[in-house]
Amino acid sequence: MEEKNQKENVLYAKSYAFAVRSVNLTRYLTNEHKEFVLSKQILRSGTAIGALISASEFAQFKADFMNKLMIALKEANETKYWIQLLYDTQYISETMYQSLYTDIKEIVSLLVAITKTIKHQ
Repeated sequence: MEEKNQKENVLYAKSYAFAVRSVNLTRYLTNEHKEFVLSKQILRSGTAIGALISASEFAQFKADFMNKLMIALKEANETKYWIQLLYDTQYISETMYQSLYTDIKEIVSLLVAITKTIKHQ
């Protein structure tokens, strides 16, 4: 298997796992804190990343593939914002923040690496 395909498979697995975490975080925020606005934002952006990566698999053209990954990168960056905001407003603990933030930073890094590689091909 090519290195690029391995990175994409890792990216898919990590983004799917993060989507699951986003759903669970939303459940926690709504059940424990009765927070419904920010939780919808984190659910939307946190799950969109993996959905876009999954959709990119069947892109018809290189430009379509790249576009889906770039939108996934934007969603991942937005998700970083929501995680920071949830922490700064004391909806999540430092432990939760560190764990979520580490995961989303890794996804962002992978997306940046893949999109840079595609741009230079």
